[in-house]
Amino acid sequence: MTTDRTALVVRGGWDGHQPVEATNLFIPHLESSGFSVRIEESPAIYADADYMATVDLIVQCNTMNTIEKEEFLGLRAAIEAGTGMAGWHGGIADSYRNNSDYLHLIGGQFACHPGKHPDERVGDASDNFLPYRIEMTEAARSHPITEGISDFDLMTEQYWVLNDDYIDVLATTTLPAREFDAWTRPVVSPAVWTRQWGNGRIFVATPGHSVDVLQNENVRTLIERGMLWASR
Repeated sequence: MTTDRTALVVRGGWDGHQPVEATNLFIPHLESSGFSVRIEESPAIYADADYMATVDLIVQCNTMNTIEKEEFLGLRAAIEAGTGMAGWHGGIADSYRNNSDYLHLIGGQFACHPGKHPDERVGDASDNFLPYRIEMTEAARSHPITEGISDFDLMTEQYWVLNDDYIDVLATTTLPAREFDAWTRPVVSPAVWTRQWGNGRIFVATPGHSVDVLQNENVRTLIERGMLWASR
């Protein structure tokens, strides 16, 4: 296929989110959609203004980690000029905790993923895997990312997200208040959202802790559509 768009995949950070395996799931979809794909293992490429001006879509899977000032400024400038950005889970919503301007750019920040009852925990990642529902908003009915997708259930980390109201929420999830929790009423968090920043579009989905979650038909469809929607 002739490629007429450029996608930049930036991956790394915490290995528990399987950044290589996770992004490899979506690269074939990008290539079949007409993107040439470049892969970078750090955000250093964001500081290359000449290259970033050629990028139509950034797919980022870089949990925690840090970003330098010039790297962030390059990322934001590219998005404001029309480059799209897409990602899932901690690879976009829990990146670069050292930079509050990055959190402002994305519009939602991972706060926690409540775990099981202390008596049920065994000391591994499964301590934070809970059954929960992704619920579509009214806006999702006619949005190209979510059209035709109904509410669905997952068994994985459920993100509590700190967010502002300059995001367009396509799906939510409700975290219950259990008898052993410190909070006393259920909390509704965005689970899928978009954000317009300058001329650029941003797409975020909070499900995606591991490859098996990303292979869920609904999650994978949301991300594949979200990447194409965000692209310049």
